[in-house]
Amino acid sequence: MIYLNLFLEFFHIGLFSFGGGYSTLPFLYHIAEVHNWYTTQQLTDMIALSSVTPGPVGINMATFAGYKTAGILGALTATTSVMLPSFIIVIIISGLLKQYRQNKYVKSVIKVLKPVGCGLLAAVGVNMFINSINLFGLLIFAVLFLLSMTQKRDPAFYLGVSALAGLVAGLFNLVP
Repeated sequence: MIYLNLFLEFFHIGLFSFGGGYSTLPFLYHIAEVHNWYTTQQLTDMIALSSVTPGPVGINMATFAGYKTAGILGALTATTSVMLPSFIIVIIISGLLKQYRQNKYVKSVIKVLKPVGCGLLAAVGVNMFINSINLFGLLIFAVLFLLSMTQKRDPAFYLGVSALAGLVAGLFNLVP
């Protein structure tokens, strides 16, 4: 039964999350609260791992969430089901693309979906920040933010430094 639930939840995520991998966050946060398959702290860890792991962030998060919930078969179920709606939609739309490319209604829907996705992502980000705020994290953020203002480096550098700092903090129990 868990595999059917995983399939349905992640198919739903794949069907309704527009705008990239981070647009899946409101859905994943909802799953954490409703199904208790993982905690919000584990979701934060999944986001960090998904960001530094090669591949699409949304797919990586589905894989981690599925694995946390039901092992390897759960990871396969979640990953496949989150990709399936896109696959089906692309197959259908590719045949209709030429006909509706300049349609004003299609353009309007796409134009509205972008800010809605940003708003959902911002709400989840603020909620996760409030729930996981700690002094060490604020210190890392402040240092890296100031560093990014004075030294122009690839964002992956700052992401890597923050990931490394988080790992070190976890190893030495510097964060609650």
